[in-house]
Parts: sequence; structure tokens; C-alpha cells
Amino acid sequence: MSKPQFSIDEVTQSYWRVTFENGPINLLDADSIDELAALVDRMEDAPSLTVAVFDSANPDYFMAHWDQHADKARVAAMTPGPTGLHPYLDNFVRLSRVPAVTISSIRGRVRGAGSEFVLATDIRFAGDKAILGQFEVGVGSVPGGGPMARLARLVGRGRAAEILLGADDFPAALAAQYGYVNRVLPDAGLYPFVDAFAKRIAGFDKTAVARTKGLLDVASLPPDEEFAPGLAAFFATSGRAETADRIAYLQDRGFQTSDGVELDMGRAVAEFATVSRVEGSRV
Repeated sequence: MSKPQFSIDEVTQSYWRVTFENGPINLLDADSIDELAALVDRMEDAPSLTVAVFDSANPDYFMAHWDQHADKARVAAMTPGPTGLHPYLDNFVRLSRVPAVTISSIRGRVRGAGSEFVLATDIRFAGDKAILGQFEVGVGSVPGGGPMARLARLVGRGRAAEILLGADDFPAALAAQYGYVNRVLPDAGLYPFVDAFAKRIAGFDKTAVARTKGLLDVASLPPDEEFAPGLAAFFATSGRAETADRIAYLQDRGFQTSDGVELDMGRAVAEFATVSRVEGSRV
């Protein structure tokens, strides 16, 4: 049996730490969808759980993005989750509404599907070396996990457009300025800060925390119907023949490896567009 991608440390009944680990750059794939669904089930059924912190076993990659080599047929054939949405979306919608506070403790890079994951958590704290982004438009795809709905409410329409349509990397300090993350801590101080904050919440009354969060959800979360069109657009636009050269350009430069273009994805997707214009033909 393969090693679980999400490992749970039940620090106390009210406080869990969940660590993600999947390969050298922490890609999300079909197994991630199944495991996250089971994790959300478990969180929903934990009567004492008040706060859960998500972190990464890799200090350079919190969650890089969706795995381009994941089994597309398996993903397409997945049955809807309890919300009626595809399980990829269902996981994020249910995660955002669990009756416990969810915190992303972000070190390293988090882009694409990884960004969509952290946007589904309640609070995002980042180390000062963290990088966030939604690069999908830069490779010819529509983001599928709901960032249009979530970012527009979180950072405003103009900044959401900049993040999504510019397809660039956002260093932690700028992400905090925009409201993409709550605040930035020195990398070495991220764990103790988040741990102390989580323990603070874990010490409060579960009913008060859950009911307050529930009312906040009503006031601020997107309705479910906003999510399905984005995923449908992702399925329709990803993997097209007319954009295959963009992915090939990245693959030739170490896409999905720890020391290639993943280190500077925003520059790489813009570089392709520049080279294509200069040469006047496909690269």
C-alpha cells in the first residue's frame, strides 16, 4: 500500500495537524482527491475538533499544483460528492465549511490546485519565502477549483483579475498586501506562531467557535453553484492540441521537477509568450 499523502497528528482531541507529502514537489493527483474526501469526512465526524492546521513535509513546496500526468479518465469518472459537485470541488466546498477552524501554514510554493486548496481553508499564514499563484491561464487552461469565486471575494475583483489573468508568482509579502494570505512570518518562526494560534483557538469552546464560523461562512463563502462552471471550463481547456506547446516548453525546462521551472513558474509562462512573439511561430 502506498504511503498516505495526508498524515494526521492529533495533538489533542480539539487540535489536529495535517501534513501533506506527495513526491518531490508535492503534486496533487487523483489519490489526493480520494484521500482529502476521507479526511474531510473524518473532520466532519470529529465532535471535539476545533482547529486543524495544514502544513507540508517539504519546505520548498507546500502543494506545487495538479499533476499533469494524473489519470484523467479516473478523475473524469469520479462520482459526485455529498454536495452534488465533482469530488475535486466537493472536497474544497466541504473543507471550507467544516465546523472547525482550518489554517494553512504555508512554506514554499503553492500554485494552481495547491492555491485552490489553501483558498478553501479559513486562514492562511505564510513564511517569508512562500510563493503563491494561479498559473493556469499562462498554459492555456481555465483554473478549475474555484479561485475566481474565492479570490474575488477575498482580494477584490481587480486584484483577483491580476492574480488569475497575469498568471504570475506572488511572493508572500505581496500576497499578504493583497489579502491572498493573512500575514507573513519569518520562515523559522512560522511553526511556533501557527502552533500557538491554533492552541489558542483549540482552548475555546467548540460550540462558540463552530457557530461563529458557520455564520461567517454564510456571510462570505461563494454559493455552490459558482464552482461547477469553472471545473467544466478547466476540463474543456486543459490538454488542448493548440496549447500543447506551452506545456512542452515547460517540460523541456524541468516542469514537475524540484529544480526546474517550478522554482520560477511565473517567469517561465511569460517567457514562452515572449519567445513565441519574437520567433513568430510555435516554440
